Amino acid sequence: MAVSDWRKSVVYQIYPKSFNDSTGDGTGDIQGIIQKLDYLQLLGVDYIWLTPVYESPMNDNGYDISNYYEINPQFGTKEDLQELLDEAHKKDLKVMMDLAFNHTSTKHPWFVESRKSRDNPYRDYYIWKDGTYDTPPTNWESKFGGNAWTYDDDTNQYYLRLFDITQADLNWENDKVRHEIYEMINYWIDFGIDGFRFDVVNLLSKGAFENSDGPGKEFYTDGPRIHEYIHEMNQETFGGKEVMTVGEMSSTTIDHCIKYTNPKRQELNSVFNFHHLKVDYPDGEKWTKAPYDFILLKETLMKWQLGIYDGDGWNAIFWCNHDQPRVVSRFGKDDTEENRLKSAKMLAISLHGLQGTPYIFQGEEFGMTNPGFDRIDQYRDVESLNAYDMLRDKGLNYKEVIEILKAKSRDNSRTPMQWDDSRNGGFTEGEPWIEVAENYSDINAKKAVEDNNSVFYTYKKLIDLRHNMEILTTGDIRPLLMQHKNLFVYERNLSGESLLVISNYSARTVPYPEDVNADGEILISNYDDLISELRPFETMMIYKK
Repeated sequence: MAVSDWRKSVVYQIYPKSFNDSTGDGTGDIQGIIQKLDYLQLLGVDYIWLTPVYESPMNDNGYDISNYYEINPQFGTKEDLQELLDEAHKKDLKVMMDLAFNHTSTKHPWFVESRKSRDNPYRDYYIWKDGTYDTPPTNWESKFGGNAWTYDDDTNQYYLRLFDITQADLNWENDKVRHEIYEMINYWIDFGIDGFRFDVVNLLSKGAFENSDGPGKEFYTDGPRIHEYIHEMNQETFGGKEVMTVGEMSSTTIDHCIKYTNPKRQELNSVFNFHHLKVDYPDGEKWTKAPYDFILLKETLMKWQLGIYDGDGWNAIFWCNHDQPRVVSRFGKDDTEENRLKSAKMLAISLHGLQGTPYIFQGEEFGMTNPGFDRIDQYRDVESLNAYDMLRDKGLNYKEVIEILKAKSRDNSRTPMQWDDSRNGGFTEGEPWIEVAENYSDINAKKAVEDNNSVFYTYKKLIDLRHNMEILTTGDIRPLLMQHKNLFVYERNLSGESLLVISNYSARTVPYPEDVNADGEILISNYDDLISELRPFETMMIYKK
C-alpha cells in the first residue's frame, strides 16, 4: 500500500521510449506503461516519474519541448495520459511529469517567432546577444560540447543554448516568460498530475554575460535571482497543494540545495545532485575510462547527507537515471551472475538506508547492466555522438573511444526494458529504436519476479522498510570507517533506535571491523548466513533498540 507522506515514498523512473511498446513500432508508449502497472504495484513504489512525453523533435529525447500542452504522438494522446492517471490512481500509484523550461526546442512557436526579427514580440522570450560572425558573445561552453551560442544569419545575433543547438535558453528575466510557464504548470496540476521533476532548474537565472576562465558555469549556475524565481513559481503553482516536486540541480552546492528544499523557504520538496556520480571523472573529465574513487564516493554521499540533514533540507537519493550508466556495471561487478546479483543487492541496500527520497530507474530493480555496445552505429544519444567526434578529433583511436562510450554513454541506461526472454526482451514486436542488451534472456523482469531470491525482492523489501520505519525517514546519520578502502558503513539513529548499514564494495573477503558492533536484528542482507568476515559484496542492515 502506498504511503501518504511523500517523505516516505519511493519513486520509480520510467523512460517511456524504452519502457514498453504496445504498438510494435519499436518505441515505448503510454499504453505500454498502463500494461505494466500491476508489475509496479507488486514492486511497491509510490510514484512513477515519466521523462518528457510532450511534443518534441526528440533531438534530446524529449527534453527539447516544442509544445508543453500536447503529447508526442509517438507516445500516444492526452486521452492515453488521462487513462494512465486513472489506472495508476486505482492502484495507489501517483504520476510525476518531467518539465524542461530552462530551454525550449527551436521548433517551439515562441522561438520560431523570436527569430523572425529583432523587433518581434517574442524576441525577449529568449537570450539574444550581439557578437561577430567569428566571435560569440562569450566563451561559455555548451553542456553537450562546443560554444554555448549559435549564430542566426537572418537577424545577425546569437542565441544562448546551454545544451543542444536545437534547445534555446528561455529568458527568465522576462516576466511574461515566467507566467507562461506557471500557467502551463497549473494546467497539468488541474489535469491531475501528482508531481513534477524540473529539469536543470537551477540554471534559470543567468548572471553577467562575460567571458570565463572555464566553461562559464559560474555565470548561470544557481544564478542571482534563482531562489526568487523558484519561490515565485511555488506561490503561483504547486505551493500548498499535494504535489511533490524535485529539482534537478546541475553543479550545485549544499548551501543552495538547503535553500531550495528547506520547507520554510517555500521552494521545492527535494533536489537531485550529481556530485557522487562524478567519482569516475578524473580531474572532472567525463569522457575518459577510469575506475571510480571509492573513498571520494563515500565522502561525497556523506557530505551531502549530513549537510542537507543539518539544514533541514531534503535529498533525492539515487544511483541510476536516464543520463547515467547502469550502477551494477559502474560501482558493482557484472562479470559473473553471482557477482551481478550480490553487488546489485549491495548497492541497493547501501543506498536505501540513507536519508531522502529513493529513486529507482527502470530495470535497476532486477539488475540490468550496461549493454556493452561496441560499434558507433549502435549509439543514439546526441551527447555521446558529439563526444565520439570530439575524442576522435583529439587523436584517440576507434577502439579507445568505444571503450569510453561503453562506460560513460547515456545510452547505457536507455536500452529497452528487459521484460522476459522472448524476442527483444518482450519490449516490442517490431524493431526497437535502440538495440536491446544481449543478456535479456538471462536478466529480465519475469525471471526476477519468479525468483524469491532475486534483486527485485531486495528492492521490494527496502521499499517496505522505507514505508514502515520512521528511522529511515527522520533518523540522523553517522558515517563510520570513512577511510576504509573496501567498506561503506554508516548508522542511522532516532529516539534510542539505530540502524547499522555495512557494505563490502569489493570482490574480495574483508575482515569484519573490530570497532563496529553488529549486534541486533538483521533486517535485510544478501547472504543467507553470518560469518566473522565480510564476503565479496556482502551487505546487511542491522536494527537495534
